[in-house]
Amino acid sequence: MAETSATPVGARTWSVSALLLAIADALAARFGACTVQGELSSFTCAASGHCYFTLKDAAGAAASVRCAMFRRAASLLDFTPRDGQQVELRGRVTVYEPRGEMQFVVESMRALGAGSLFEQFLRLKAKLESEGLFESARKRALPAFARRVGIVTSLAGAALHDMLTTLARRAPQVRVVIYPSLVQGSEAPAALLSALAAAAQRREVDVLIVARGGGSIEDLWAFNDERVIRAVAAMPMPVVSGVGHETDVTLCDFVADLRAATPTAAAELVVAEREALLGALAQTARRLQRSVARRLEMQAQRLDRLGLQLARPGQAVARAQQHLQTLGYRRERAWSRAREVHATTAARQGDRLQRAITARLHAEQSRLAALGGRLGSLDPTRVLARGYAFVLDDQQHAVVSARSVNAGQTLSLRWHDGAARVRVEDQ
Repeated sequence: MAETSATPVGARTWSVSALLLAIADALAARFGACTVQGELSSFTCAASGHCYFTLKDAAGAAASVRCAMFRRAASLLDFTPRDGQQVELRGRVTVYEPRGEMQFVVESMRALGAGSLFEQFLRLKAKLESEGLFESARKRALPAFARRVGIVTSLAGAALHDMLTTLARRAPQVRVVIYPSLVQGSEAPAALLSALAAAAQRREVDVLIVARGGGSIEDLWAFNDERVIRAVAAMPMPVVSGVGHETDVTLCDFVADLRAATPTAAAELVVAEREALLGALAQTARRLQRSVARRLEMQAQRLDRLGLQLARPGQAVARAQQHLQTLGYRRERAWSRAREVHATTAARQGDRLQRAITARLHAEQSRLAALGGRLGSLDPTRVLARGYAFVLDDQQHAVVSARSVNAGQTLSLRWHDGAARVRVEDQ
């Protein structure tokens, strides 16, 4: 049996706008002015002065509602709203017809305190700050002329395109190495850790950019993960944080060696602009050219002076001859004075030597006479002259004892004036 579709008799057919208007009227009649509490997220303020944001459930549930706060009500705020802040809103529930979405039009806002994510942010910030991870003393300077730049970001994000465009425009000679990673969601911290570990292990870049586009505190939460923060602090090369927009702040900004307001600003910070470098190089070349020109001019003037001197060689020869003559006179005078001094010294030394020789000769003669007298007193012939004689045996040995003489032995007797042989008759 075929089914047929037909509008019941008497049923009303709504247009979209009429249906939305009826819903808005029903909401206004049901709720009217009401007060709601929650946590701010994705807070933005347009150039018109109107503010748009999302209010999340403060208890951590997944519920959220879009909110709009028009310029008149926003001008009455006595504080600056920020993501993660607990607020109390008073307003009315309505329907935004162009998109058919329910929204809460805020007429007043009162701050209640920080939201749960913001409280975690502050606690972790205080902990890491107490460990010295944010100290300016540990910050490293960026290389003046980086040859390789690393980027840790998502391949699908617009931030990567902006950074690559900026690097290609400013420094097309710089090589870019991309370490792809998730930058949002529950799996983002692990992906960021893997990308950072690859960059640290390969060590192929001079400076590393960690970046992503803007978003709410939830969107950027991976860059507040303690493991990611400690990995950034331990990187072997300088790190530039380009996370979010200018008003977005993450813990990665505090621990990085340099914080950029946007990913594009990070790309501008890590490389010098090619045109500026070429301009500086050209200026240096001009200074060198002027310096070389001045040096050549000075050497040319010196060469001219030397040429003028060579044009009159007779004067130079005359001066040289005069100088040589002066040196000759000085040499003769020096030699004459030296000879006189040597002659005087030699005469004095000769006199002293002669006196020393004479004194030494007299002393030696006196000593010789004394030795002669002592030697003469020991002359045996003088003893023989006093009536003594030497007795010698056949071998001409002196006989000094009567016991050594035998009867019949022949002996020799020697006096001071002669000698005789005798025979021993009896002992």
